[in-house]
Amino acid sequence: MYNFDEIIDRKNSNAMSTDGFRDYIFHADENMKFPYADDEFIRMWVADMEFAVPDVVIEGIKERLDRRILGYTKVFSPDYYEAFVRWCRARYGWSFPKEELVTSNGVVPALYDLVELLCSPKDKVLILTPSYAFFKHAAAFHGRECVCSDLINKGGDWTIDFADLERKASDPWVKLLIFCNPHNPTGRVWREEELKEIARIVEKNRLWVISDEIHCDLLRCDQIHTPLGKVMADYNQLVTCMAPSKTFNLAGMMISNILIRDESLRKLWVRRHFNCDNPLSIAAAQAAYEKGGPWLAELRKYLDENFAFTERYLRENLPKARFKTPEATYLAWVDLGEYFSPEENLSEFFAWNAGVLLEGGSMFVQNGEGFIRLNLACPRSILEEGLRRICESIARRQAK
Repeated sequence: MYNFDEIIDRKNSNAMSTDGFRDYIFHADENMKFPYADDEFIRMWVADMEFAVPDVVIEGIKERLDRRILGYTKVFSPDYYEAFVRWCRARYGWSFPKEELVTSNGVVPALYDLVELLCSPKDKVLILTPSYAFFKHAAAFHGRECVCSDLINKGGDWTIDFADLERKASDPWVKLLIFCNPHNPTGRVWREEELKEIARIVEKNRLWVISDEIHCDLLRCDQIHTPLGKVMADYNQLVTCMAPSKTFNLAGMMISNILIRDESLRKLWVRRHFNCDNPLSIAAAQAAYEKGGPWLAELRKYLDENFAFTERYLRENLPKARFKTPEATYLAWVDLGEYFSPEENLSEFFAWNAGVLLEGGSMFVQNGEGFIRLNLACPRSILEEGLRRICESIARRQAK
């Protein structure tokens, strides 16, 4: 019904994937040259998909365009809330009052604002590493110290070091935990007992907690997501961040759902934000939540097959690589520590030697050296070519 094998040309569309990699990955400008032309690269880096958005979303945008006026817009109608809360009830058995929902033009901008609102200059922000780098960047931007608690890796199974986390959470200057649920980049879906232990530590130390749940819809077909807000049903110092951006490939629409329980914080948020939304973004997100379920079900099957293909391919062609299919996300977290030393720049190596754009583990704060993160949300033919290039470049390196 949906053609996830279709290859869509994104050139000349101002796409970050095609036009922004020099700045984002290499902190360079257009003068940086490679042995490959830009359109020869296999792009497996930035976390958006190479798939067309669902037709129902395009139709929702067109219907809004037919109204012909795109003036100042804010979510006044209850329809948006009702679509989103139905989505959460159906998938997670969880709901929230309408008044808790505010919107943001992205989870990352929300993180930057919330860190400033919740932490004084001397306060510290606690994260689990490896970590999405913008958790640390949001703290550093406001001069707040970032404290890292390394996850434990046992043969590709990632778990929380609760003793370390509790010790660091007990620091009186630690005021905020930014928690990723499911986890990026490892792809862990945290179990309810793990979330309960997180809740115990947070509540014991009266921390604020931001639960970034942007990947929560992108689970393997046998997995179930539990929102932290479901476990911490009565804890007021919790902010939950969700969005249609990863789920439906709508990152460019810049709309995210921020659930703020604390009334004082919510009022402060609203006062600080002009709080208008892009009318097309509202239409796209609402259409996705109302009608995008069948598309997502097929996407999840396709992603599961891409991960199974990747496991087989690496096992056969790169036997020293350590990789297990993650429980969530469309991102493969691959340990190449047997092939590279910790200080090597893997993004640079594969761009120069394989024509593959990817993110090395050193981009994920700490505890990720020797890893690469691969975006598998692409047609199977592109995935196969990317993996072939990665494996052959390592084989050539070993042959020298």
